[in-house]
Amino acid sequence: MRKLQSAHGGRDPGAVYNGRQEKDDTLRLTLAVGEILQNNDIDVEYTRTTDVYESPYQKAMEANEAGVDFFVSIHRNSFPTDNAVSGVESLVYSLSGIKLEMAQNINDQLESVGFVNLGVKARPNLVVLKRTKMPAVLVEVGFINSDTDNQLFDNNFDDIAHAIAAGILDTFNQSPTPVPGNYRVQVGSFRNPVYANRLVNELQAQDYPAFIEEGDGYFRVRVGNFPSLDAAVDMERRLKRAGYVTLIVSS
Repeated sequence: MRKLQSAHGGRDPGAVYNGRQEKDDTLRLTLAVGEILQNNDIDVEYTRTTDVYESPYQKAMEANEAGVDFFVSIHRNSFPTDNAVSGVESLVYSLSGIKLEMAQNINDQLESVGFVNLGVKARPNLVVLKRTKMPAVLVEVGFINSDTDNQLFDNNFDDIAHAIAAGILDTFNQSPTPVPGNYRVQVGSFRNPVYANRLVNELQAQDYPAFIEEGDGYFRVRVGNFPSLDAAVDMERRLKRAGYVTLIVSS
C-alpha cells in the first residue's frame, strides 16, 4: 500500500507565481499518479483529495496510522529569483536504502520527459521525512516560478504522471501499464534539436529504430512503434540494460 501526499492545501497555497498555486498543481498530479498506480494493482491512500489543509505533521501521522509501505509527497519547487533555476529534485531523510532508489528512479523518469535532473538530496529535518515510520520520498516536480518548467508541466502532464508512477513501480520491479494504443519507448526530451539528433544518431548506430517526435517546443527521442505493450516492454528492457533512461508512451 502506498500513501500519496499532495502538498499544501486549503489556507496554505504553497509556492505561488503569477496566480499559479502549488496546492492546485500538486493535487491534480497526485490524483493522476494515484490512478495509474491503482490501475497497476497498487493500493493507494491519499492525504487529501480536495482543497483542504492538514499540517505536515498530521499527514505523517495519518501515514503511520494507516500502516502504509511507502510515503510519496508531491510538491512544486520555488527559487527566490524567477526563471533562474529549473529542474526536478527529490528529497529523502538520508541517502540510503530503498527510499534513495525510488527517488533516483522517479528523477530519472522525469528527466526522460524533459526536466533537468537536479538529483536527490538529504533533508532529515523535513517533518514528512522525519516523522514517517516508513520509507518516504518528497518529489519537487519542477519550479513553479520557472516558465520553462511550467510549460513542460502543462504540455506533458500525462507523461509526467506516468513518469512518477513508473519510478515508483520500477523500484518494486513492476512495469506500468500505459493507455492502450501504439507504444513507443522514450529515451530523451530536449528543447535543443542538436541534442536530440545526437542521441538519435547514437541509438541508430546501435541498430535501435530511433526517431524524433516534435511538439510543444520539445524534440522527443523515441524508439520503435509497437502494436503491443509486451513488445515495447522488451525494447525498454534492452535500452535500460544499455544504460538509457526510458519511459513507455502511447498514442
